[in-house]
Amino acid sequence: MATIQRAGIHYAWAILAVTFACLFVAAALRSVPGIIMLSLEHEFHWRRETISGAVSINLLLFGLAGPFLGRLMDLYGTKTITLIMLTLITVGAGSSVFIQEAWQLYLFWGLIIGAGSGGTSMVMGSAVVNRWFQQRRGLALGILGAAFSSGQLIFTPVLMNLNIDYGWRAVTLFIVVLLGLIVLPLVALFMADNPRAKGMQAYGETGMAASVPEPDRHPMRSAMAGTQFWLLAFSFGICGFTTSGLFQTHLIPHGIEHGFPEMTMAASLGVMGATDVVGTIFSGWLCDRFGKRWPLAIYYTLRGVSLMLLPYIESTGQLMAFSVIYGLNWLSTVPATAALTADLFGKQNVGVVFGWICFAHQIGAALAAYGAGYLHALAGNYTLAFVVSGLFALVATGLVVNIKE
Repeated sequence: MATIQRAGIHYAWAILAVTFACLFVAAALRSVPGIIMLSLEHEFHWRRETISGAVSINLLLFGLAGPFLGRLMDLYGTKTITLIMLTLITVGAGSSVFIQEAWQLYLFWGLIIGAGSGGTSMVMGSAVVNRWFQQRRGLALGILGAAFSSGQLIFTPVLMNLNIDYGWRAVTLFIVVLLGLIVLPLVALFMADNPRAKGMQAYGETGMAASVPEPDRHPMRSAMAGTQFWLLAFSFGICGFTTSGLFQTHLIPHGIEHGFPEMTMAASLGVMGATDVVGTIFSGWLCDRFGKRWPLAIYYTLRGVSLMLLPYIESTGQLMAFSVIYGLNWLSTVPATAALTADLFGKQNVGVVFGWICFAHQIGAALAAYGAGYLHALAGNYTLAFVVSGLFALVATGLVVNIKE
């Protein structure tokens, strides 16, 4: 900390860097199911919907854990809760290399990793940013959103190579090493719950040091009484339906079935990650300067149109063009939604309120993860799943334009 102060850098940026590292590696963990799905099918002869079911439970618990963990972070700080959850997912991922039966897949990937992952989500990121940043909140949230994108950019080709050369267990062990030997020590050594714990003010705060208001006794009671919460929740639920549950689970199998090589699909996700880094940080910049509602509406419109075109992509050039367009708005919704939550419901309540909004996101993701697998079993392809998802994205556009900033 003394070195950072001598360099004239506010400690909030160090906290942001630690949080970025945590979410960065979490992105690798979340991309694993789509990478290893076909390997699990071939080794254990499980049906596609069986594996999708475990992923769906993972996504659902990831979201359900968010509001409860967010409340605990509001009350007791982010550091302790994050360390406990990181330990849980490290143990769960390490144990998963020994699975032999489908119920073990559901136990480790569905239950343990799903619940633990709630501590390495944007609920954590939002709680950190809204405590440590008075100014540049949109930018900081955009940077953390980009952690998922850059994690995908860096790790997807690496994990795909590991899966091809050494099998799915090597993929999982690689994540365990990253979590246990890098992320856990960083959080333990450098994370702090709020500026007061370091005897300083939040970034951009002027005048007398202001204490963070105590969390409301019943924040969700007042939040759920208004329409703004439901507009945010339903639109973010559609965000989950059209991104993580659908793409991280089914995009690679869809591409392989269309004749694209495995590494081409990994490169496609990497391109999405690269463009999403730009899009998400730019989204945070836009939110700081022009508000959140209209950028959010534009993101959902672009996403809906691109999803409906995806089933008709046949060449590598078209695939990469789609990856650029889709990547620009994949996680661009996160800074706008998180900042709106803090503005509407109070920074002191952002953990629990944004946690429930993220739970809506994961309900959408879980429905997409299982539903796309089910539709694939019925139709033999993913065309209907992608078209339906695109239509829902256009519905989200209509929801967000009614949010009052």
